[in-house]
Amino acid sequence: MPELRQEVIIPEQALRLGHEQHTPAHLHDQGHLVYPATGVLSMVTDAGSWIAPSNRAVWIPGGFLHQHRAHGATDMRIVFMTGEHACRLPGHPAVLAVPPLAREATLALTSTQARSPESRNRLRHVIIDELTATPEQPLHLPVPTDERLLQVMSLVTADLASPATLSELGHRIGASERTLSRLFRAETGMSFRQWRIQLRVHSALLMLSEGRSVLDVATACGWANPSAFIDAFTALIGQTPGRYQRSLGEARAGSAQ
Repeated sequence: MPELRQEVIIPEQALRLGHEQHTPAHLHDQGHLVYPATGVLSMVTDAGSWIAPSNRAVWIPGGFLHQHRAHGATDMRIVFMTGEHACRLPGHPAVLAVPPLAREATLALTSTQARSPESRNRLRHVIIDELTATPEQPLHLPVPTDERLLQVMSLVTADLASPATLSELGHRIGASERTLSRLFRAETGMSFRQWRIQLRVHSALLMLSEGRSVLDVATACGWANPSAFIDAFTALIGQTPGRYQRSLGEARAGSAQ
């Protein structure tokens, strides 16, 4: 990724991105939260991708080269954090749940209303207090460097509904299941099965945000039945696909008010 270093001038920002629009690769000295008030955002680094719908925010510590991609028309709000606030957040990129109070504080902080430095600082305290009250969300999809794993991942991504086993995929690229299994653990920290579930849930988040039905998404992402999809989705996201989809509608309605 070519590096484009940006100097922070305005502490808070509100940007509109169209569907599939993306930012150049860049980094900031200061850590910042990126919140999609509407739409869904992917944040991509050399280490993988993180995804945030409108009830999540991505935390990016200072110094991480990254870029954003919008899925659907996206209202992106950016809040930079001083060291005092950043020290309470993870030392690595992370997806964090955004409770209603944190959402309202973020929208207020990134609005066009003039605020004193003291007022902006108080809003940041509210945001941090709310975001740190819930655990980090497991929405990171790591990307390995081994060429054999990259080939397997390409095959899986091209056909999410395929039930092909790691052994079958290995046969197609000329690598043993044992070798690929070891590499998955070493380079992603996950088993192949865990990684594929993570990929499918990432894809399901985007499909649900487009308004597709739970049944259609379950089928497209490779689950044999809706119940298995609901169980896997809920285990990762903390809510059912239906509830997640309703929360996106509530967030859109809140932004329109």
